[in-house]
Amino acid sequence: MEPLSRFFSPRAIAVVGGGTWCESVVRQCRAAGFAGPIWPVHPGKAEVGGLLAYPDLAALPGTPDAAFIGVNRMRTVEVVAKLSAMGCGGAVCFAAGFSEAVSELHDGAALQAELVAAAGGMRVLGPNCYGMVNALDQVALWPDRHGITPCDSGVAVIGQSSNVLINLTMQRRGLPLAVVVAAGNQAQTSLVDLGIALLEDPRITALGLHIEGIGDLPAFERLARRAREVGKPVAALKVGTSGQAQAAAVSHTASVTGSDAGARALLRRLGIAQVDTPAELVETLKLLHVTGGLASTRIASASCSGGEASLMADMGEAAGVVFPPLEPGQRAALRAALGPKVALANPLDYNTYIWGDEAALAACFTALCDADLALGCVVIDFPRDDRFDAPEYDQVLRAAAAAKDATGTPMALVSLLAEGLPEAVAARALRHGITPLCGMGEALCAVRAAAGIGGRGARDGTMPEPVLIPKEVQGATRIYLEAEAKVLLRAAGIRVPKSTSAASAEAAGTAAAAIGFPVVLKGEGIAHKTEAGAVALNLASAGAVREAAEAMPAESFLVEEMITGCVAELLVGVIRDPAHGFVLTLGLGGILTELIGDTASMLIPASRDEVADALAGLRTAALLTGYRGRATADMQAVLDTVMALQEFVRLHADRLQEVEINPLICRATDAVAADALIRMGESR
Repeated sequence: MEPLSRFFSPRAIAVVGGGTWCESVVRQCRAAGFAGPIWPVHPGKAEVGGLLAYPDLAALPGTPDAAFIGVNRMRTVEVVAKLSAMGCGGAVCFAAGFSEAVSELHDGAALQAELVAAAGGMRVLGPNCYGMVNALDQVALWPDRHGITPCDSGVAVIGQSSNVLINLTMQRRGLPLAVVVAAGNQAQTSLVDLGIALLEDPRITALGLHIEGIGDLPAFERLARRAREVGKPVAALKVGTSGQAQAAAVSHTASVTGSDAGARALLRRLGIAQVDTPAELVETLKLLHVTGGLASTRIASASCSGGEASLMADMGEAAGVVFPPLEPGQRAALRAALGPKVALANPLDYNTYIWGDEAALAACFTALCDADLALGCVVIDFPRDDRFDAPEYDQVLRAAAAAKDATGTPMALVSLLAEGLPEAVAARALRHGITPLCGMGEALCAVRAAAGIGGRGARDGTMPEPVLIPKEVQGATRIYLEAEAKVLLRAAGIRVPKSTSAASAEAAGTAAAAIGFPVVLKGEGIAHKTEAGAVALNLASAGAVREAAEAMPAESFLVEEMITGCVAELLVGVIRDPAHGFVLTLGLGGILTELIGDTASMLIPASRDEVADALAGLRTAALLTGYRGRATADMQAVLDTVMALQEFVRLHADRLQEVEINPLICRATDAVAADALIRMGESR
């Protein structure tokens, strides 16, 4: 394939078509400052966009490195073939009506396959996309307005929605946008291809992704690996949820997981910062542009207002940001800078005693940030520049820069409202190496996101193992009876209770006597047994078992030993997520799983240490470790169970839809799978 660098940085451009969109491409490219030749091509127009038009591609005076094709979908295929034969480097295919438009009257997928075949080794962007703007090389193969201006370095953003990208280029928050690319249908050139090519450009500092779907997990992992190799951070806004992961789901796991959990687990695993809104994406990319990523969420904050300090504290806690208490050295230096009247804390209200004293401001910020912090924040909203001149506010900016230079701690200006840091102020901050973060809420979410850069293995430079890819399940799947499921889990090395199946109430009573009392009785073939009245606990006689069986809405039964000595109940489950892999979910188990919602999700394979960290991060983790003097669970047995379940998933990856243990009864001496559900195809 042609290198994408030739397409992104062309020396000559062809624009094929004569409509309004092509007229706009010619003008946008000239407005961007492109100095090379632009060759419009149209058989019936003398000029396009004010430039001389050529009647066909054969009449061009040379070979274009890049082209914009603005004709209908059928002619697009013909033009792509001709450009490829000429040796063109790449082309934007603007037309729609390809794989995104399939109906009983139109096979757009087949037409898209023709397009790819016609391209051969020439790069194709799209179809069904606007193209790209490269402010580094003053190229705009883009048929609409955009807000990007020439720059020497900055961030790149790739998305699947051209309109979202246009809106991002119009931001006034100071984000240095260098390249914007619309990936369209990704018929030939994928988001991953584009991302790797941009990451390898030394002028690109960070990469932003607007992702509607991940179609190729190994390729996406390759993008993350390349980002780590070149030392550049990636942030992603992942939108859209798929019903695939929850289709026909019957387990508690599926009800609390879904495909969003899979996406989050994948991005976290790969060390890609995830954001939830476009504004957070902009703020995170600014922070990544300046810092390359934060070492932690430990930050300090200084403002001249107690109200702002309180808001930082409250909003920071909600965002998952940590304000560590002041150390003795910080307190002594702050006291020297601020005098005796200021209460010292983090977040700090430094009051207004030193307002207008740039040296004192610098001393204050330096004292606050001279510690093991990932970021120092100075909260400030500049007055409206259309009504006021406020040169003293620039003193705060210069003081923050002085603190950065003195301590080596990255610094940011944080405004309460997004408009509190005008674009001109944001530009000045960037020139000082200070990150301008517009809007307190978005700023704190950006700090949390930027601290997630690197993922597992970041400290030693390694990448996690590849995600276990779900294979296509052939044929129908079924829900295995609990007894069948436990036989499979026992064979996988997971401890399950002693049990016997019974076809009648009388047989259940007899089986219970053989197992030994007390016992548990369960109706078979029912997914959520407690809700259906199909579970009876602590039955102490054969008569009690028979009576309970007769009252259950079931025709067959499972009689089990009663597991006592429970320290905590866990949910351990896995669902197949076609978009992201097999999602392993851990959390508080039992009948309150959905109500409490205390779960953590990761992708398989997950290491033993990752599983231990996930369990420790649960809100209810103290139940496992001896809450208020209670017994401590056998954590090694719990971890053994989770690792064995992962191996079970790996062995059955070609037919498994979901597997769940709920509850896993965690005891002081072992862990027992008290209930189990498996949905998968029959073995072949």
